[in-house]
Amino acid sequence: MRGKTALVCGAGGFIGSHLVQRLKHEGLWVRGVDLKFPDYEESAADEFVIGDLRSQSVCEQVIDGRFDEVYQLAADMGGAGYIFTGEHDADIIHNSATINLNVAGFSRLRHIDRIFYSSSACIYPAYNQEDPDNPNCRESSAYPAAPDSEYGWEKLISERLFLAYNRNHGMTNRIARYHNIFGPCGSWEGGKEKAPAAICRKVAMASSGGEIEIWGDGLQTRSFLYVDECIEGTTRLTRSDFQGPVNIGSDEMVSINTLVDMVCDIAGKRLHKRHIPGPTGVRGRNSDNRLIEEKLGWRPSQSLTIGLEKTYEWIERQLMRKAA
Repeated sequence: MRGKTALVCGAGGFIGSHLVQRLKHEGLWVRGVDLKFPDYEESAADEFVIGDLRSQSVCEQVIDGRFDEVYQLAADMGGAGYIFTGEHDADIIHNSATINLNVAGFSRLRHIDRIFYSSSACIYPAYNQEDPDNPNCRESSAYPAAPDSEYGWEKLISERLFLAYNRNHGMTNRIARYHNIFGPCGSWEGGKEKAPAAICRKVAMASSGGEIEIWGDGLQTRSFLYVDECIEGTTRLTRSDFQGPVNIGSDEMVSINTLVDMVCDIAGKRLHKRHIPGPTGVRGRNSDNRLIEEKLGWRPSQSLTIGLEKTYEWIERQLMRKAA
């Protein structure tokens, strides 16, 4: 007899693969599903289905009974170089929305009453994020809606999908808005990597005294959350009495220039910053953690430096292996 069970959609991705490890560590039987296996480590899942969740037949296959916990992280996504150019907008909306419609619909048919859905800080209105020093990302600020990307619009409508299932079908779905999750085993090259991984790669590849290219003026601000804390917040929210939406992110806000300086300090290198045109997104974004502390009695606390040290060391190893 199996004990407590979990389904992780998007288990081949960065956050999903870490989530599978956490659930296995807690003793759950885990089925993972994705288009691919994790890129850098073997999946810890008890069963891993290679399948496209845009397909109704695949969803019917993997959601074949009741699970104690369902985590819907599968999406078409990437860093600024992927989601802000406009070149992938149709795919992002179509692919992610189709996945969410399928997962919600088949979970209901199997009498699964709770799905965790990973939304994004990209849903917040661009007009509240024009001041890099004072962005407003409180959960209640999401409306009137005006995300700065189609990725954000899709995430927002999918939030409404899962909340509508709560109201109309008696489900108790949970929603988190992730803020720039980073750490080892995430994309670090190829165009879908996010800022911390891209900067770690560029610094690791540069010689001290050289230069590093930065999109924009580098004064845009963000906060970055280490993946272990993301997983902690995710499982706490899923098992709580609060449906959300709630931010899961760090409130340690830094400029991209400062982020580069931090990675250079970790590497022991001095590099000249060369600012070039490129997609930058909103001017400022930071996680407002008052609601998560009020509802869950918890908030992320690990410093950005500690997470960057671990991430830089891992990416440096990947470069060494690639060069060998």
